Amino acid sequence: MKTISCIVGARPNFMKIAPIVAEVARSETLRARLIHTGQHYSAEMSETFFRDLDLPLPDECLETPTGTQTEQTAFMMRALERSFCGNRPDLVLVVGDVTSTVAGALVAARLGIPVAHVEAGLRSFDRRMPEELNRVITDAISEFLFVTEPSGVRNLKTEGVPEDRIFFVGNVMIDTLLRFRERAMQSEVLTRLSLAPKSYILVTIHRPSNVDDPRQLHQITELLNELSGRLPVVFPVHPRTRQRLAGSKLNRELILTPALGYLDFVRLMADARLVLTDSGGIQEETTILHVPCLTLRENTERPITIDVGTNRLIGANPAAALQFALEALDRNEVRCGVPELWDGHASRRITRILERKLVSLETLLGAQPSASF
Repeated sequence: MKTISCIVGARPNFMKIAPIVAEVARSETLRARLIHTGQHYSAEMSETFFRDLDLPLPDECLETPTGTQTEQTAFMMRALERSFCGNRPDLVLVVGDVTSTVAGALVAARLGIPVAHVEAGLRSFDRRMPEELNRVITDAISEFLFVTEPSGVRNLKTEGVPEDRIFFVGNVMIDTLLRFRERAMQSEVLTRLSLAPKSYILVTIHRPSNVDDPRQLHQITELLNELSGRLPVVFPVHPRTRQRLAGSKLNRELILTPALGYLDFVRLMADARLVLTDSGGIQEETTILHVPCLTLRENTERPITIDVGTNRLIGANPAAALQFALEALDRNEVRCGVPELWDGHASRRITRILERKLVSLETLLGAQPSASF
């Protein structure tokens, strides 16, 4: 039985790790040891995800304190080094592009433990984004690079990653969405907020480029105020964003809520008339849900959502975004495709590959993995 240490930390990574942990639990040759870095360890941002996603409680929680990204990275690396030395895994599996991702990968690489990166190869080509640096660093030191979309394969090959380390497996976030979609539709969040399906706009804004610049945040609030005159605007507010909004003049039609659990949020997203976001994962989920999505960023690391999905990149100018939003609201029909391998079975493909490749540690370290599955 080979042990995989699965690292989870920030909110988006729960949806990515959950289907993998569930699939590994069915394996006869692998076992998962779940380590929660505690990056978002609160009822709103963490504990509800264990309940909503049927995740087992973590084997270990590091309880990372608040601080700068550098301070949090340093804390996580020290704690993960102690963890890996005390319970040395055969593989460390990291997901996404948050602080927990790069911290887990760096410590594992230092200790000579193979690293698997789920959601590898995504690139915004904007090194000002901390997530972009995390992605590039993690991919550079991973033995297994599990890719969600064709652009990821192209990016990794361009960066010189050997082809036999790259595995196009699909999107584990979509595994979670498809598994829990029916349960999410039983959520009573619309009733609690006095909303009817397709009668509101859903907003998520949290990136530093949008909320840390007072002028940009002011323009965004003006955009939301304007849109709220057309339809109710529901805005689940990240705790850090809420601090930045203090003192802003917001219309009464704006419905501000705390950060929501996964099932409530999926219900809100599925029944929204329009989604306005700067999140990466929401671009993917709205594609599967066939909900129009406007991304308030200059770039996206998920171009497949534009090529075949509902996503539209509208830049960082909130004033210009108003016109795009009004056009989207006036459309009666949304047409989009389903990206290749976004079929709910990505975690199964990942597990089957690791079962074969972890037959022995000697094979993993000495032989080159095959990209066929």
